[in-house]
Amino acid sequence: MLEEHQRKLGQLHETLNDVAQRFDSLGPGIEERVESPEYLALVRQAFRTWDHAETDEKRRYVGNLLANAAGTKLASDDVVRLFIAWLDQYHEAHFMVIRQIYQHPGISRYDIWDQIHGEFPREDSAEADLYRMLIRDLNIGGVIRQSRATNAAGQFLRRKAVRRPGGAPTTMESAFEDTKPFELTELGKQFVHYTMNEVVGRIGSSTDRESPG
Repeated sequence: MLEEHQRKLGQLHETLNDVAQRFDSLGPGIEERVESPEYLALVRQAFRTWDHAETDEKRRYVGNLLANAAGTKLASDDVVRLFIAWLDQYHEAHFMVIRQIYQHPGISRYDIWDQIHGEFPREDSAEADLYRMLIRDLNIGGVIRQSRATNAAGQFLRRKAVRRPGGAPTTMESAFEDTKPFELTELGKQFVHYTMNEVVGRIGSSTDRESPG
């Protein structure tokens, strides 16, 4: 127990050092931001999530978020608090799905699974049930959605109903369905920018308004 506590303290020290070094590269204006009550409140929430994290990967995401929240204005502090809650709520398996959709916009559930695991299980297996749950969690949470066409005003267009000859299908839709493309929501893209990208723009720079790339 003591060894585990010492290991976490060492990791915390490394995370703080990394964040501090990245602060040094952000230029004028950073001190006012990192000493503000709003930012310090984010730090307290973030390190509660860091302390609960069971993997180094999630702790790295917390460090990325703190550095990016100091150096960019892509999202408001209210949205950053939501991102911290997502880090606390979601499992590494969720993050694997997010990364695949970010790297391959329009990817299907079939291809997401194929990229991560390769071999496909039975539809009635625990693995397929878990995969359905991951997609459902991220969809309901507002991180991902099925790709949709929009008009010039950004409004989503209704899909036309597709009538299939031969009556209704006799089986449920596969967990590994291969025709419906998925994408990150705009909120999901900001989440990736803050947690999974290492590059941090300067405060007030044009990069603060760019999509993660």
